[in-house]
Amino acid sequence: MSMSQHLFRLVFFRLLFPVLFLAGCTVTAPLMPQKNMTQLSTLLQALDENISQVEAMQLSRDIFEHTDKLSKAFNMTSPPLWHNFLVNAGIREKGLCYHWSDALYVYLSQKNYASFDFHLMGANIGEYWYEHNVLVVIEKGGKVEEGIIIDPWRDSEKLYFSKVNEDTQYHWQHRENRGCQR
Repeated sequence: MSMSQHLFRLVFFRLLFPVLFLAGCTVTAPLMPQKNMTQLSTLLQALDENISQVEAMQLSRDIFEHTDKLSKAFNMTSPPLWHNFLVNAGIREKGLCYHWSDALYVYLSQKNYASFDFHLMGANIGEYWYEHNVLVVIEKGGKVEEGIIIDPWRDSEKLYFSKVNEDTQYHWQHRENRGCQR
């Protein structure tokens, strides 16, 4: 064995290999966008003065974490219309806008939040290429028109949220009889 080969093995196995091995074994949690979670929490808390900061932040965290899980489960691709094509062609199983809204609705409804209710809204209902569905969070007993849109589909799993009346991209309608089961 040449001197350079010996030196390579010495450096690799004594210095680099342990570093690479340990780095490969490091477990990291998915990074939640803390700034966005805080923004959503503030928006949720603003629905009513009696909503606690703790409950609003817990709901925000649940929304972001469940969106992340659904992104992996739906094997999302970008842009969203391309993903729709893959679903409609049978290449992907789920990931259409109503899959997102339904899954979030069912998950969050089971959490029994004291200050929040969840509803489904749609735009361009019945228009195959243009229909869009979202989850809306409202204060307990509030009006859907005053709620917060939760839309992970619109930006390919990057969570979009806004007040219903500030989302001018769509004309939303309450889908109270849509049939989504809790």
